[in-house]
Amino acid sequence: MKNLIDIKDLSIEEIEELIKVAKDIMQNPEKYSEKCKYKKLATLFFEPSTRTRLSFEAAMMELGGNVIGFSDAQSSSTSKGESVSDTIQVVGCYSDIIAMRHPKEGAPLVAAMKSTVPIINAGDGGHNHPTQTLTDLLTIACEKNRLDNLTIGVCGDLKFGRTVHSLITAMSRYKNIKFVLISPEELKIPEYIKEEILEKNNIEYIETNDIEEKMENLDILYMTRVQKERFFNEEDYLRLKDYYILNINKLEKAKKDLCIMHPLPRVNEIATEVDEDDRACYFKQAKYGKYIRMALILKLLKIS
Repeated sequence: MKNLIDIKDLSIEEIEELIKVAKDIMQNPEKYSEKCKYKKLATLFFEPSTRTRLSFEAAMMELGGNVIGFSDAQSSSTSKGESVSDTIQVVGCYSDIIAMRHPKEGAPLVAAMKSTVPIINAGDGGHNHPTQTLTDLLTIACEKNRLDNLTIGVCGDLKFGRTVHSLITAMSRYKNIKFVLISPEELKIPEYIKEEILEKNNIEYIETNDIEEKMENLDILYMTRVQKERFFNEEDYLRLKDYYILNINKLEKAKKDLCIMHPLPRVNEIATEVDEDDRACYFKQAKYGKYIRMALILKLLKIS
């Protein structure tokens, strides 16, 4: 594998290998501290990001490598009209691997076709976010000690949420996975996800707009924010943004070992009182993101 554009680019065996390496990095960081010495990662973020960009940069630095790039398209030659294709070919002259986020769906795929170095899709519009999905899989593997026999509740913006689409795609390959899809009518999961992923793979799922309805059955609760940047109409955003707020009262019937996840940033959808609950895993999830990205960088650079 030369690039990572879509989580489907990875086989289950490759995902398991990445998780194994990430766990080893967590236990033996010094063993990896110079694995990428003299290597450079370029972070090309044409769209705002905190966690993803910083976790990529921290990952490369902890592997002993260096980082170049930009966090705002306005500070790049894109603002002068340079195409993504040209930007990628130029940056490939200065780096060994590129992590790229772009608001246009499919932009990283176009970049990969022109790039001389590995491309990692760090998020493209409402389409894919494969390294967030790898982060989610590592989190589940570490917190639940398995990736099968799970009932997963996914709550919030299921229409535009690229993290949700990627997670459902990835988890559908494991045995005995069930989904509870929790959203307002306007933000329901797209039909193509239901038809091409869930129904095609005979994955059991229900749709509901009530976050508490199936709470006692959940092993994982994956919360998402309603994304203002995906809305064309501010009135719709304001009406839906606080539709779900997870608080302690709503967790009354939840399992004691429920794992509450969130790709972050959080706005209002998880009350801060939940942070003190042992079931809150979202800040640990952010930390796991660094380790899985370290494993991915090593894989793409063919460093063992």
